[in-house]
Amino acid sequence: MVQPAVLRLREQIQRLEGVPLRARTVLPFGVEAIDSRLPGGGLALGALHEVAGGGNAAINGAAAALFAARIAARTKGKILWCITRQDLFAPALAQVGLHADRVIYVDACDEKTVLACFEEGVRHGGLGAVVAEVARLSMTSSRRLSLAAEASGSIAIAVRRWRRQTEAADFGQPTASATRWRVSTLPSSPLPVPGVGRARWLLELIRCRAGESADFVMDACDVQGRLALPADVADRSATTQHGRRSA
Repeated sequence: MVQPAVLRLREQIQRLEGVPLRARTVLPFGVEAIDSRLPGGGLALGALHEVAGGGNAAINGAAAALFAARIAARTKGKILWCITRQDLFAPALAQVGLHADRVIYVDACDEKTVLACFEEGVRHGGLGAVVAEVARLSMTSSRRLSLAAEASGSIAIAVRRWRRQTEAADFGQPTASATRWRVSTLPSSPLPVPGVGRARWLLELIRCRAGESADFVMDACDVQGRLALPADVADRSATTQHGRRSA
């Protein structure tokens, strides 16, 4: 439970950042470990969020795209997805709950066009979410997107994807996004029999406006788009908490 003093401090930070203080609707992840670290108990709607892959996934963008699709799938309405590379795999998006009949694809020739379509989609206001794959995101562009999302109430998700590993350093540059996430793949959940278990992710909340950064080891999305704490991690957390209470 967030204490009133913390809420007041967040409001002061928002004033300094020039963020309007009107109440924002949030989209909970449905995982207490994550939602408790986000202001309002979920991912802010009417805001811009950034997602990137960690390690080699910074180039292929697969884990970041699935994480973005998971967020988009839990909104209502059509999803606009803007790309420059024709390698987005629709069946994979369906496996995390975002089915093809909900997605409108925009295949742009360059990033400038992607950003223009991204902003227009966010301003439209009639979409559940707008997702765009971009390598560079300047403070000016991100601020325009953030203001457009705030005005329309739509959630905007920038999937940061680069063509060379060295370009990923751009992810450290400041933007106007409400949150910034990095998604890295981990070894899958162990099974008692030979086979491949449920995929695992390391979710890094690198930036959270009016909040704190955090890391989460999670089982990747299922067909309903649900994340979950791995059983062994949840058991270990419960044991640790019990030990602290006993102490």
